[in-house]
Amino acid sequence: MQKRSLFSGPRPGGSGGALGRRRALLGSLVLVVLVAAAGVLAYVTRDGREATNPAAAATGSTAPSAPVASPSPGGHAKSLPGPPSTHDPIAFAKAAAVALWSYDTRSSSQPELVASLHRWLTGEGQYLDADSVDRLVPSPVLWGRMADSGQFATATADEAHFPDRFTKALQADPGAITQAYVYAVTVSGKQSISWNGAPQGGAEDRSATLAVQCRPDRPCALAGVLPAVSP
Repeated sequence: MQKRSLFSGPRPGGSGGALGRRRALLGSLVLVVLVAAAGVLAYVTRDGREATNPAAAATGSTAPSAPVASPSPGGHAKSLPGPPSTHDPIAFAKAAAVALWSYDTRSSSQPELVASLHRWLTGEGQYLDADSVDRLVPSPVLWGRMADSGQFATATADEAHFPDRFTKALQADPGAITQAYVYAVTVSGKQSISWNGAPQGGAEDRSATLAVQCRPDRPCALAGVLPAVSP
């Protein structure tokens, strides 16, 4: 019988009211955008210019920022991925999903992974739900158990799109998006998990709806992860 991995997906959220309220607030924010915003399917501003339809953004180029060199438990440096410098919410969401679904207990500590993921977040506190990102990282105790078996995960983002409800809302009011510039993007892909004695591990489908902030004058940043996937 194949050994089961200690961690194959997001940890269940805590029962604390504050976390629940924060996640609900992010969901409410995106729902407001869903209801009020429009125009995203027509144009996205890149580097001060009007660019092509972001529905084709999966083929757009991105320039990744310099990775963070983090000391591993064994003293070896490991580069953790940083956010790409792009004004394309689709391309950014795909890169962010890969970062969220990937980890390596052999070369990075749990705090190092959390710190790396926080580099992807927006600096605008009113649109930020860092808890929704942190809860996708195994707890320190679970991380230690995973490290004992040398567990690591790689991921791919195979497809990303604006959810149907988001698209329809965006078509209804072209100006509303300009307040927060927060876009809902649903990403689908795969996560492959391996550990000592099981180098092939196993692959599982993954999907998530991310809230991505892309203001015209700065690269995209992650606002949070919605509590439910929006098709």
